[in-house]
Amino acid sequence: MKNKPEILIVDDIPQNIRLLEAFMIPQGYDIFTAATGKEALSKLDKNQIDLILLDVMMPDMDGYEVTKRIRQDEKTRLLPIILVTALRDTKDRVTGIEAGCDDFISKPVDKTEVVARVKSLLKVKAYNDLMQNYQKELESEVTARTEELKKATEKIKTASLDTIFRLATASEYKDKDTGVHIKRMSLYCAAIARCMGLDEGTSTAILHAAPMHDIGKIGIPDSILAKTGYLSSAEREIMKQHTIIGAKILEGSDSEFIRLGRTIALSHHEKWDGSGYPNGLKGQDIPFAGRLAAIADVFDALTSSRSYKEPFSLEKSLNVIRRWRETAFDPDIVDAFFTIQPQIIEIKEQCCMAIPLSSGTF
Repeated sequence: MKNKPEILIVDDIPQNIRLLEAFMIPQGYDIFTAATGKEALSKLDKNQIDLILLDVMMPDMDGYEVTKRIRQDEKTRLLPIILVTALRDTKDRVTGIEAGCDDFISKPVDKTEVVARVKSLLKVKAYNDLMQNYQKELESEVTARTEELKKATEKIKTASLDTIFRLATASEYKDKDTGVHIKRMSLYCAAIARCMGLDEGTSTAILHAAPMHDIGKIGIPDSILAKTGYLSSAEREIMKQHTIIGAKILEGSDSEFIRLGRTIALSHHEKWDGSGYPNGLKGQDIPFAGRLAAIADVFDALTSSRSYKEPFSLEKSLNVIRRWRETAFDPDIVDAFFTIQPQIIEIKEQCCMAIPLSSGTF
């Protein structure tokens, strides 16, 4: 930290520099000198100057040009500049003001005037420095607090996603296929969403919400979930209730993921032609996330082993998806599904057994 203010005196006449030095040194200032505008700018780069006493009429670069260059530099734009000049015309003063000077002293200089004006502008400089330092400290504190908040928010988000995933996989205890199923179908959903141009934030929200699509199966009797063979009509009606049970479990949350999960849980068995359940919604009336989850859910069910069936071949499963375009499924989503068919197959083959949904590594 500096003990004394530093003043730069710029003049091409040595006698003028010595005179101003004689005025300034007794005031306790450290003095730097320059004989040209170019030298003055070089001194500014190398020293922490607090104020400049600047001659106007110099051969290589006049004081006006030096002032303009100082004002164009972010580091020196607030530096106090006093033009010391023999020019007295109003237009010359206006030119100085337009260039960015703070004050004028007329030659021949008066000691009392020079000292008074320098002290006044150094006070302004000290105040500006104080405010700049305060602003920097404030910005630094805000940055630190923001980073702390970001880390805390991320920690809360990670914990929330972990809770959501554990809630979704709770049904694994009743359906041994559910754990890996929800991982695969969630990745299918996110991949299709990205293909359809959804932004990364929305695609990620769907990725984390999709695992909750079958949470309502917690409320379905084991005898139905584990039944080998096809369900009776009465059992199918009970099974259909898992959409409503899931929506009830997830309703009333402030979490974006859980709200979206509720939408998916309630609507992922609705069909494009209106023949689905629980509300018989049709076409665009079905929430997009539900339409997206429907195709991902069915494709994974077709290609997976279930208590009531062996897995279909990939070719047969893809043909079912094609055949149900515009009946069970949104045709645009089916088209996107087949656009990224290689990626869908890759997700299926990798099986995602070792990838935790809450990790964000998709």
